[in-house]
Amino acid sequence: MVQYRVEEEGNINNEMEGIPAEPILTAPMTLEGDSDNASSHKAPGIVPKVISLFKSVRPGSDLTKFQLPPTFNMPKSQLQSYGECVYSIGEDLLGRCAEGKSSLERFNAAVAWCISTTRPVAFGMAPFNPILGETHHVSMGSLNVLLEQVSHHPPVSALHATDEGRGIELIWCHTPVPRFTGAAVEGVIQGYRQIRLQNYGENYVMGCPKLVIRFLPIPLVEWVGNVTVRCTESGLEAILTYKGQSILGFGGNRVIKGKVFDSLTKTTLYELDGHWDKVVTKKEVATGKVSILYHARKALAGLRTPVLKDKKQGLLPSESSLVWAEVSKAILNNDWDSAREAKKRIEERERKLQRERASNGISWSPRYFSLVRTKENGWECSPKKSLVHAAPIVI
Repeated sequence: MVQYRVEEEGNINNEMEGIPAEPILTAPMTLEGDSDNASSHKAPGIVPKVISLFKSVRPGSDLTKFQLPPTFNMPKSQLQSYGECVYSIGEDLLGRCAEGKSSLERFNAAVAWCISTTRPVAFGMAPFNPILGETHHVSMGSLNVLLEQVSHHPPVSALHATDEGRGIELIWCHTPVPRFTGAAVEGVIQGYRQIRLQNYGENYVMGCPKLVIRFLPIPLVEWVGNVTVRCTESGLEAILTYKGQSILGFGGNRVIKGKVFDSLTKTTLYELDGHWDKVVTKKEVATGKVSILYHARKALAGLRTPVLKDKKQGLLPSESSLVWAEVSKAILNNDWDSAREAKKRIEERERKLQRERASNGISWSPRYFSLVRTKENGWECSPKKSLVHAAPIVI
């Protein structure tokens, strides 16, 4: 198989001129919706500050191009947040997918893994919007993960991860579409996530719930909506329903319900119930037996911060933890003037590159993915190579 050799190509050095030499790697988000490195700079009175931020925004507005000041940013990019859903995990759920003895066992493991990618989000905090061509490359054991921002307007993020020894491949293509409703921001994440188990010829395709950031009457962030998990080869399918609180604060928090069924016979095999940040159980319909499908504390506790292991191997200048290093460092130090200036330099550099490409008649294209427009999902990202190379950043 042909592997990615994650190395400098074309004019990456020129386009990323001025990027710091040392990356800033921060702790992953915890079950409490925060990380050790992101919590220290939270300012008091965050709710009125967030509300004032949207005073001039009309309800129904698309917030794709909306720029947040650094005081509302976590010290990491959205690309890193997507990557954490894959490489920051305490339980080997992907291994369970690959080692399942039956198609049903493997499917249930894939559903559990799908739930594990739902991570808490802190109110009033958001990661940086990735710049065009930004990359993020991390290895966790034998799983190598590579992300690239393949489009800026609209924002499209692509992910490819491979574990050659266990025959696992992941492919994601995400397009967040945030809109302001007047009392909340609703973020629909268009696209898909795939798990390919090459040893069984099975492909699991799944979506993502909608993120709702509510301001009034009770400020909170929650995941809501339906997510479908399908395996065409086995005919198995699951529907997961994420439920949030009512507008008055009633109802459960982080509730998830659903079912696993045979799409060919329409027979329900399991009923799912629980909380995605605690425990989700599966009840076998035929026998009434109840067992644990997913345990959040096992999957998302004790998550470790990525580290730069091999400096000699080097990082791409487009590496996310390098691109945003100065801004992240300033945020962690509560140095807001420096954070604003550093973020402004990145934005100005991007506008300059865009003007230069336009004046020279150059069309930018992704380095590691092919990007095409589709009617169903909006955009589709296909990896250009079959395997992802080991990364200098590791868990």
